[in-house]
Amino acid sequence: MRRLAKIAAAGAAILLSTPALAWEPTKPVEIVVAAGAGGASDQMARMIQAAVQKNNLMKQPMVVSLKGAASGAEALIYMKSSDGDSNKVLIAYSLIYMLPLSAKIPFNWRELTPVAVIAMDQFVLWDNAGKPYKNVKEFIDAAKASSSPFKMGGTGSKREDQVLTVFMEKRTGAKFVYLPYKSGGEAATQLVGNHIDANVNNPSENLEVWRAGQVRPLCVFDKERISYKSKVTETQSWNDIPTCKEEGLDVQYLMLRAMFLPGKVTPEQVAFYVDLFKKVSETPEYKDYMEKQALKPIFLTGKDMTKFLEEDDAQNKSLMTEAGFVAK
Repeated sequence: MRRLAKIAAAGAAILLSTPALAWEPTKPVEIVVAAGAGGASDQMARMIQAAVQKNNLMKQPMVVSLKGAASGAEALIYMKSSDGDSNKVLIAYSLIYMLPLSAKIPFNWRELTPVAVIAMDQFVLWDNAGKPYKNVKEFIDAAKASSSPFKMGGTGSKREDQVLTVFMEKRTGAKFVYLPYKSGGEAATQLVGNHIDANVNNPSENLEVWRAGQVRPLCVFDKERISYKSKVTETQSWNDIPTCKEEGLDVQYLMLRAMFLPGKVTPEQVAFYVDLFKKVSETPEYKDYMEKQALKPIFLTGKDMTKFLEEDDAQNKSLMTEAGFVAK
């Protein structure tokens, strides 16, 4: 009897000391992507989906939902109208700041619930590998000498790709005409087909066509080189790509990759997803993806995330204002 009493007491202590999961999904979780198929956001969403499934991180499955219509406004309004629905999570990027400024859509990221920043994205200036110019100076000289503006492809209008294009014009005096596409994947296809002269895709969006020798990276828009040194092509690693500043083009930009829930969810629901995405960030799939896609690993939640979002919002607003993209 004494032994049974001790076991019962120990069991009670364990129940009291172990925090119970107050909430977890009871139906499939929708990862909402504010872009088209093949772009960086779509690729990251599918990595998360695979990591959750392979490592049994959640009982319910995850499904990827592409809502890139109206330059991504479809996804933002969809999330805004889903208050209290904890089975939807947005994979967000700089669109959350830029689109409300340029298109005056009734959306503010503060209406959603921040969960975690899980990566930072760099941008690379790419040209077609068949072109004669092989570095930034030759590319800019060719653009200046051209009888018509060089065609620059990118994702959406008045967003990070076009902002970078405008700042390239301002810093160099070269002229570009910007052509918006539904995704980075489409911009990559257009560059391979010589329908545009360059793009400023994320590393992941041009990875396969770079590996195939169809495009050439000229520089990365960051203050430091991409850290990964394993060879991607036969001759180059991500780290071999010079910064644009090294090449005489002093333009820098980093983009967040962050997870948001709709507004009016409970602290317990937020805690579940913070824990989930922390576990995702520790999986082999995430670590492999970070290197292959040349992303900067980071994990911010809570007050640190909110502070980062406020500062990043202010920086993006400043860039959009200087580029003349803020709607009046």
